[in-house]
Amino acid sequence: MSRPEAKLPAVLDDPVFAEPWQAEAFAMTVALQGKGLFSWSEWAVALSVEVKQPGAASDGHDYYEHWLAALEKLLSRKGIAGKGEVDELAAAWERAAHATPHGKPILLENDPESGR
Repeated sequence: MSRPEAKLPAVLDDPVFAEPWQAEAFAMTVALQGKGLFSWSEWAVALSVEVKQPGAASDGHDYYEHWLAALEKLLSRKGIAGKGEVDELAAAWERAAHATPHGKPILLENDPESGR
């Protein structure tokens, strides 16, 4: 008597992250916590505050937007990086991405304004 082959539910085959930036935000949070910049309980509180904001999507499609907001606020509150610094760095990466030829790695040095 052979056993039927076990199959994972289809949901486990779905991508974990809808967009690459979501995976990057997740990895960054794990790395920063691993460096001791904040504890998991601090993170849980920060994320909880964000996902409970009025206007949060009931289906959770904006979860990683809240994740990113929580990370930015936590880093600012701890004096690691203020909102202006985060915004400035994000803009530099955006410029670098636009200046990088397709298929090449995006490097911050590719920001055309980096020499200023």
